[in-house]
Amino acid sequence: MASHIVGYPRMGPNRELKFALESHWDGKSSAEELQKVAAELRSSIWKQMAGVGIKYIPSNTFSYYDQVLDTTSMLGAVPPRYNWNGGEIGFDTYFSMARGNASVPAMEMTKWFDTNYHYIVPELGPDVKFSYASHKAVTEYKEAKALGIDTIPVLVGPVSYLLLSKPAKGVEKSFQLLSLLDKIIPIYKEVISDLKEAGASWIQFDEPQLVLDLESHQLEAFSRAYSELESSFGGLNVLVETYFADVPAAAFKTLTSLKGVTAFGFDLVRGSKTIDLIKGGFSSGKLLFAGIVDGRNIWANDLDGSLNILKSLEDIVGKDKLVVSTSCSLLHTAVDLVNETKLDDEIKSWLSFAAQKVVEVNALAKALSGQKDEAFFSANAAAQASRKSSPRVTNEAVQKAAAALKGSDHRRTTNVSARLDAQQKKLNLPILPTTTIGSFPQTVELRRVRREYKAKKISEEEYVKAIKQEISNVVKLQEELDIDVLVHGEPERNDMVEYFGEQLSGFAFTANGWVQSYGSRCVKPPIIYGDVSRPNPMTVFWSSTAQGMTKRPMKGMLTGPVTILNWSFVRNDQPRFETCYQIALAIKDEVEDLEKANINVIQIDEAALREGLPLRKAEHDFYLKWAVHSFRITNCGVQDTTQIHTHMCYSNFNDIIHSIIDMDADVITIENSRSDEKLLSVFREGVKYGAGIGPGVYDIHSPRIPSAEEIADRVNKMLAVLDTNILWVNPDCGLKTRKYTEVKPALENMVSAAKLIRTQLASAK
Repeated sequence: MASHIVGYPRMGPNRELKFALESHWDGKSSAEELQKVAAELRSSIWKQMAGVGIKYIPSNTFSYYDQVLDTTSMLGAVPPRYNWNGGEIGFDTYFSMARGNASVPAMEMTKWFDTNYHYIVPELGPDVKFSYASHKAVTEYKEAKALGIDTIPVLVGPVSYLLLSKPAKGVEKSFQLLSLLDKIIPIYKEVISDLKEAGASWIQFDEPQLVLDLESHQLEAFSRAYSELESSFGGLNVLVETYFADVPAAAFKTLTSLKGVTAFGFDLVRGSKTIDLIKGGFSSGKLLFAGIVDGRNIWANDLDGSLNILKSLEDIVGKDKLVVSTSCSLLHTAVDLVNETKLDDEIKSWLSFAAQKVVEVNALAKALSGQKDEAFFSANAAAQASRKSSPRVTNEAVQKAAAALKGSDHRRTTNVSARLDAQQKKLNLPILPTTTIGSFPQTVELRRVRREYKAKKISEEEYVKAIKQEISNVVKLQEELDIDVLVHGEPERNDMVEYFGEQLSGFAFTANGWVQSYGSRCVKPPIIYGDVSRPNPMTVFWSSTAQGMTKRPMKGMLTGPVTILNWSFVRNDQPRFETCYQIALAIKDEVEDLEKANINVIQIDEAALREGLPLRKAEHDFYLKWAVHSFRITNCGVQDTTQIHTHMCYSNFNDIIHSIIDMDADVITIENSRSDEKLLSVFREGVKYGAGIGPGVYDIHSPRIPSAEEIADRVNKMLAVLDTNILWVNPDCGLKTRKYTEVKPALENMVSAAKLIRTQLASAK
């Protein structure tokens, strides 16, 4: 009976690590107090898995920030700006790399493959002096062993680590990161040696890069790396783990040909086609770690269906060579369903969080060995049947409306240049119009009002009065700053997805379903369990209220269907695009109601469009087609004079710029400053963009206040590649997390910069 967990959430069932980290960062608790909380969390996780009966329990999947940053520390690859002088890397250096400090910025952070988790990007070059600078993997293995629990230490594999890195500042972008393989392999050998000496009998290398479309020299690097490491294995069992997608045939051949490797792990949920490769030929005598329990969603496993798949795999690889596992680390799911008080019993019976998935893995392993828990399987089958037949899941009218969208193209009837002319006549905006992205600072007082209203401590009348006052303050501030297109500041909203999900049918919400996004930052994704529709208008009251306070255009603010989809736990009983079309129709209703209420500018944010892009290039086109179509559905019915904006942030958009153009928005605002103005390079390379565009002129994720001169310089760089009549001036993103003491002067400087350049352009005529 063999069961395995790829990894487990670190935050704790009540976000204990989050609060301990933030207390330490604020100087309210010591390093020792933080370490004590961390040790208690690790201990409870290991004991929990051991108590359930998991055979292969991972260690070193805990992190104070991020597992890639942990690997950077293990290799001593600290950028020079952090003034690290060697020795064991401590919290000061570690957290400076993650978060920056008073004198130096943090390292870049980006999305971990196609998840909403972020990792800290290593900065490497030919001059990096690697050294064994963090013994965390060995320390945590020994820590578990002292509790009587033998674990599998987990390391980010050497090739994935290098391919996840970027050339350091000053290093040529063409620098071959894989050329550093020979320099980091000796460090890995030292770690392996220490783990063996500590008593480890297994080690797990996570190599998720193997699911991507790799070139032959990259695959050769895998063969070379593990051939080099083989001499240090000596009696150690080695698992190479992949996840998040199918492994391409060439990578599968490379992987299963590795000598010295005992076992291979595959995601059989998102990588179901990998089963065909396994059937076509699996290495004799090797173990297969079958990732059959979904690590990225919260639905209970179909145990009978999974057991049938496992039995077919057992026939191929042999009875003692199959290990039941999760599809990936459970880091990407919520921690424990036991903590849920808001969900009703029916929906709760359909769900499985990390703690429950551990039980599912073990139940499948026991059943495979002839010890099937009939009562557990029977309850699971009943829950599966309940979900399929529940009237809460299906809305026939919604299904028909969404199905009707598939075969047609939804576009506005006139082209964007004609629409922009009609909009300009109505809105009468200056050149280089100024606006913000949507949210304004969410003050302590504002959060208190929302919290008290939710807890029914204040009446609806008191709540509405307080929110109206906040909107009035935000409108007045923008008028004083002389911003051209205003926003209402979103004081009534908790989260850009949750706010809408709470007003749509087919959504459920957890009380404690937190998932780590990065560092101490956690999100609580909504659960889409059924067909989605909009029973009532969601934003019209607040947008109309705000428009009534000013003669300037007021943007209606909506979250787009693709972002709502990608930032939720999505039902797995129908294709994702069908769910997205349903959400698009609900947002379409809202857009048209806003237009009827005389809101002439409507922003539909698609922050997560790029995030949902599949990992394999062959699947890009299909995804982009339905994602772009979903956006167009939302606004295809509005008049030419209604201006549709969208916003995107913190992703590499250059490779999908043609799909962004195909979205056919009138104006797009997009992050630009933190990514070193990479966005502008696409226009320098000849891409023509005829719609309005506002590349962000300053980074709102920093407390730093840019000067008017600095912003003007940025705008002039944009004018070198973009036409004057399409350029907008705006920050990178919403202002929700900033303080008014930062926001007011920054926006003041932004407006001053726009006016300065308008004057210069007028005098140059």
